[in-house]
Amino acid sequence: MFSTTDTIVAVATPPGHGGIGVVRLSGPDARRIAERLMSPARALMPRHATFTRITTVGPAPSAEQAPSAGRAPSAEHLEPLDHAVFTWFQAPHSYTGDDVVEISAHGSPVVLRRIVELALRDGGRLAEPGEFTLRAYLNGRMDLVQAEAVADLVNAVTPLQARAAMDQLEGTLTTAIREADALLFDLAARLEASLDFPEEGFHFITRDQATGALERVSDVLDALARDGRTGRVVREGRTVVLIGLPNSGKSSLFNALVGARRAIVTEIAGTTRDLVTERVDLAGLPITFVDTAGLRDVGDRVEAEGVQRARDALAVAALRLALVDGSVPLEPVSRGLLETLAPPSIVVVTKCDLPEAWDWAALGAEAGRAVGVSVVTGHGLDALRDRIVGGLTEREDLRDVPAITNLRHLTLVTDAQAAVARAGDELRRGASEELVLAELGSARRALEEITGRRAPDDLLEHIFAKFCVGK
Repeated sequence: MFSTTDTIVAVATPPGHGGIGVVRLSGPDARRIAERLMSPARALMPRHATFTRITTVGPAPSAEQAPSAGRAPSAEHLEPLDHAVFTWFQAPHSYTGDDVVEISAHGSPVVLRRIVELALRDGGRLAEPGEFTLRAYLNGRMDLVQAEAVADLVNAVTPLQARAAMDQLEGTLTTAIREADALLFDLAARLEASLDFPEEGFHFITRDQATGALERVSDVLDALARDGRTGRVVREGRTVVLIGLPNSGKSSLFNALVGARRAIVTEIAGTTRDLVTERVDLAGLPITFVDTAGLRDVGDRVEAEGVQRARDALAVAALRLALVDGSVPLEPVSRGLLETLAPPSIVVVTKCDLPEAWDWAALGAEAGRAVGVSVVTGHGLDALRDRIVGGLTEREDLRDVPAITNLRHLTLVTDAQAAVARAGDELRRGASEELVLAELGSARRALEEITGRRAPDDLLEHIFAKFCVGK
């Protein structure tokens, strides 16, 4: 683990050039180090922005450049580095809970790097990835869920990802976890008290009451688990593969879904010979669409390789769009494709702006779930997008942000669910309080690990090592 008693420093803004760059100091000597950088020196006031210059040591002037005749030149002199704004956040009212000084200077990497070097010279230490947020967690400024949400918010690439991260940072998931844990704690306390009166059996709570309490906990955890399956799609994104015969309209639909002419479209069968991918924001989900070579038996080695890559892509797809041309007779090979395509998948009937060449009833069980589209007129594209979102998230809409998006949280919620279920089984078979309490303890430990009330050092190092330096 990192030391928490020294003063750390790092650039808090992204690499590269910008109008403003921020250098952050945190620790007991943050104010002292910051004031040494200021010219002229002055005392910082809490939560007051102070505009000043930062100076650095320059080369010693020659005798001819000395300001006063007859005076020996000094071994060094100060040169202005930049104008900057210093803001001191006094402990504990800061991001980390320690004294924090944020220095806002011009966003030149050279300038920012030099400010960090000066801070290091005066006693600072270069911060490790995530060390500022780790200190906030260790100082009780946020729990582990909120700390992880900081990284998710920084890394968000869609508005929905940002909303989900912000909800967790505001404590939505923490509140739900604490609700479940409070119910378990109350139940455990009653069962513990009953142990003091063994001759009375379940003295402070009946078995029916205990079963009812466990059912309430299960309801909370079940809702979180359902949210978690959707939330993982929001956080991690998914891959959607377009598959079908040559000239079934895959590349045209791919271009329409990604909003750009990424794939080449011609009337020549077999134009697409390799995988073409593009990541887009679809209703807030980061979705990677994959256009593939048309499935057919070919002798051309290059196209055959493309067909094999198309089949390989199906194996890793979270959702498959099986395209069938509605303007030409339905070929037996198309029927075979639909029959063998593994779920989850959506049948898409393309070229619906042209006269229909076959009855949709030929799709059999898929007829009621198929979506008709026309890239030319735009017909059905919005309905298809909705079906894709629903197929990936098991939700009709995403107006309510999922409470859980992190696999670690979902895994621990699942562990707690299993322990609560086992406790219920013990109650129903008439087991003693000790056996029920053991399962309740397992459930509580899983919930406490989510929020960080119980978190080993190696877990913390694993989580915070993924953060950027400066956050």
